Amino acid sequence: MSFTIPSPAAGTPSSAASPAVPPAASADASAPERDSGQAQPRTYQVRTFGCQMNVHDSERMAGMLEAAGYVPSAGELADVVVFNTCAVRENADNKLYGNLGILAPVKAANPGMQIAVGGCLAQKDRETILKKAPWVDAVFGTHNVGALPALLDRARHNNEAQLEILESLDVFPSTLPTKRDSVYSGWVSISVGCNNTCTFCIVPALRGKEKDRRPGEILAEIQALVDDGAIEVTLLGQNVNSYGVEFGDRQAFSKLLRACGQIPGLERVRFTSPHPAAFTDDVIDAMAETPNVMPQLHMPLQSGSDKVLKDMKRSYRSTKFLGILDKVREKIPHAAISTDIIVGFPGETEEDFQATLDVVEKSRFATAFTFQYSKRPGTPAAELPEQLPKAVVQERFERLTALQDRIAAEENARQLGRRVEVMVTAHSGRKAEETHRLSGRSQDQRLVHFSVPEGAEAPRPGDLVTVTITEAAAFHLIADPATAEDYSLRRSRAGDAWDRSQADSCGVPASPAGTAGAPGKSGVSLGMPSLPVRGR
Repeated sequence: MSFTIPSPAAGTPSSAASPAVPPAASADASAPERDSGQAQPRTYQVRTFGCQMNVHDSERMAGMLEAAGYVPSAGELADVVVFNTCAVRENADNKLYGNLGILAPVKAANPGMQIAVGGCLAQKDRETILKKAPWVDAVFGTHNVGALPALLDRARHNNEAQLEILESLDVFPSTLPTKRDSVYSGWVSISVGCNNTCTFCIVPALRGKEKDRRPGEILAEIQALVDDGAIEVTLLGQNVNSYGVEFGDRQAFSKLLRACGQIPGLERVRFTSPHPAAFTDDVIDAMAETPNVMPQLHMPLQSGSDKVLKDMKRSYRSTKFLGILDKVREKIPHAAISTDIIVGFPGETEEDFQATLDVVEKSRFATAFTFQYSKRPGTPAAELPEQLPKAVVQERFERLTALQDRIAAEENARQLGRRVEVMVTAHSGRKAEETHRLSGRSQDQRLVHFSVPEGAEAPRPGDLVTVTITEAAAFHLIADPATAEDYSLRRSRAGDAWDRSQADSCGVPASPAGTAGAPGKSGVSLGMPSLPVRGR
């Protein structure tokens, strides 16, 4: 479906339609007026809500805009603000419309400004967005990310809001230009869409049936990332381990993992998210036998009750789930396993919930993304009887998070005294200014805050340090080396790429490999969840 909706307020928000705006918005409204015909390039910002798939889509949106001549905003009011939305969580639409309401007077004061909305909520709500926020200029879906620059141009030329929603993929997203958020680590989509029918999930309806990329295309993209300096990739798919279903190879995913192990310079390979029903022994073997596949696994449980799993149409039961974890830990003893859990699914009894607590206790998850069930229009679960009262769901949620927080703290305490290799990231902890610690991720994906001993060389983002864990909390580890001998730094190609990106962002000539944006200069605002996650 592709059509245009004329809007009398396409260029300027209707005061009658505008929701109340917090006082903080008034400062933005005083920003200098922008003229769409100005000589300097138009600036953009992408704001992301949702999962890793959304984050990677945002990188493509940024790539498309930069290919069209836009430049990322550097803190100032952007000429174009793009919202990449999620439709999974209950407050997704509230968050979107709240942000759009804040921007309404800002846009009214800046006639050249444009606002676009894409992603899963745009695919689902379509015309509703323009009815609720007629000052939006473009709405596009999950299947036509590449149309964004053209829709913005058309909206500006015609002074009409543009709505373009396709029902199926017109071009595989990975063929589009991509503006990577990080020079040392990258996302690589191996498939899009989903063939499952989980009753709580609207994603298959919004992203369509699974479509798989050919292995050669995936490996070529990974090689290009490595050539640019990245040393870590994360393979993405709605059900990443069902990769190959479209071309009839049941072992395609394990073969892909092994092929990643043959790429020189690629030091860390991760993937998310697999489905327990399709998780096979050949994948576990590939993980254990491929040195650069990290000892970390995200395995969504959703519920420990077999009755609830059946109602969810999750085609596995708790015994199979626990059996997978046992096999992984037998082959990869130090693997850190994380999960997703939904509390309060319709019809969940106290006995069902206790079954979830029992499985969580046995599973010993390093981390868990825990969610309170919320009705999503368009999903079968929304029509089920026995929707639970909010108070019951909240009470169970608090019991589950208390249990998981205890287990996470205990599992992290087992890391005390271990020597771990940490890949340094550009983002430090909230107390970094006070503690002077840097941050990074260990091979098993645990967050580590570490200090650099006096006289030792400081690492760059992308470099690797080896340190001994000295303190442990539920959601992070700390390493404070007592002497320089307790601290080892390995400068990496990724750190070199970081240096090039910094030189580029400052206007200093650098080698062509430094093509990614620097922090503070990126036009992509990433909305990745942080731990602990509280609510869905």
